[in-house]
Formats: sequence, C-alpha cells, structure tokens
Amino acid sequence: MRKLSGKTYWLVGASEGLGRALALKLSKAGCTLILSARNTESLEALAREVPGEARVVACDVSDRDSVVKAAQDAGEFDGLVFLAGVYWPFPASEWNAEQTESMFDINLTGAARVLGQVVPQMVARGSGHIVLTGSLSGYRGLPGSIGYSSSKAGLMHLAESMHCDLRGSGVDVQLANPGFIRTRLTDKNDFNMPFLMEPAQAADEIVTLMRSLRFQRAFPKLFSLVFRGGNFLPDWLYYRIFAAK
Repeated sequence: MRKLSGKTYWLVGASEGLGRALALKLSKAGCTLILSARNTESLEALAREVPGEARVVACDVSDRDSVVKAAQDAGEFDGLVFLAGVYWPFPASEWNAEQTESMFDINLTGAARVLGQVVPQMVARGSGHIVLTGSLSGYRGLPGSIGYSSSKAGLMHLAESMHCDLRGSGVDVQLANPGFIRTRLTDKNDFNMPFLMEPAQAADEIVTLMRSLRFQRAFPKLFSLVFRGGNFLPDWLYYRIFAAK
C-alpha cells in the first residue's frame, strides 16, 4: 500500500468535476495540494474549502510557456495527477476541426507538455508518482467520439510506455480509466449513460488506485468489462455491434 498522508501532489485540471472531487479526497487523506487549471478563481475557492494545505498555480496546458512557468512555480512535489480534459461529441461524418484539434491539444499533447517538465526531475531524484486519467472509451474506437476517444487512447498508450520505461527507477506511473462521470462534459451527451458516476465516486476509485501498487484501474468494474472485452472481439463482430448502421 502506498502512503498518501504527508505527500504533496500537483493536480492539473482541479477546478471542477473529477479534479475538484479528487482534491477534496486527497486533502482529507492528509495530502498537501498544488491546484492548477486555467480558472484560478474557482481554484482559490477550492483551496479555501479543502481541509488541508493547498495553494494555487495557474496553468494552461495548451500553452507551453504557461506549463513551464507553472512547473517552476509548483516547485518540488511528490506526485502529479493529470486530469485536464475537454470533450465534444460528434461523429466523423460531422467533423469539427477546431474541436477535434482542441481535444488532442488538451487531453494528449497537454499531458505531454506537463510530463516534459515533471518526468526528468523525478527520474533525476529517483522518486515520484504520476497518475494519468484515461477513459473506458480509449480501449477501442467508438462511434460519435472523434477526438475524445482517440486522444484518451493516446494518453493511455503513453502511460503504458512510461510504465515500461520507468519500472525500477523509483518513479511510479498509474493509469485511471473511468466510465461516465456526471460533469459539465458529459452534460453534452444526448444518449443514455450506463453506470453514470458522481465525481466523488470516481474520485474514491482513483484514491484506491493511488494507494495501491497496481498500474491501472478501470471503473465501474462491471461496465469496464464491456470495453476491455471489446479488444478480444474480431473486427467483423466488433463493428457489427458498434459501428453506425
């Protein structure tokens, strides 16, 4: 079991939804927090609300200069949790270029920008804890999810590669793959969302992962079997089930 109490975590994407809920959980668990997002006003309110020590560092993950400065302002910390993300649902037949590029730039390239400032320092000192937030939608291509699922799949692949390379380095990498969470992002969906979780429920799952020594956790568990099982289906069957009719 990993001890969280007394550790300092940098949460990138902490202003609302899952990030906000996780900040509350980690603070109650005894962590000192560095809270980052573009909306510093909501972060300041969150820093006042959490029971433990917390400070705010503005960070726009789409801007490299902003990320570099944020990493410098954050100083030294024990762990990083990357939660920043944007989402718009649409199929390839209704491709929105601007929104697609934004999903890749925030969800995947944004993570790479932050990791580029964090990983070398952790490797140099021989210790650190990195948690990336993927998605059940990233296991295999899904209809109506251009941009989001692909960006999350890339982030999940990145986490897997990092886990391979950093084993034995003292830097632990973990991957959380949630299903539907009730946030302003999923409010955009006009379809039924099975096993819809509240942010606090999803945050509990991530804290459980962080305390463990496992590489990844997909949740809700029963719902995750549908997506993970899809990897074992032959193409003809998978696309017969999931592809647009």
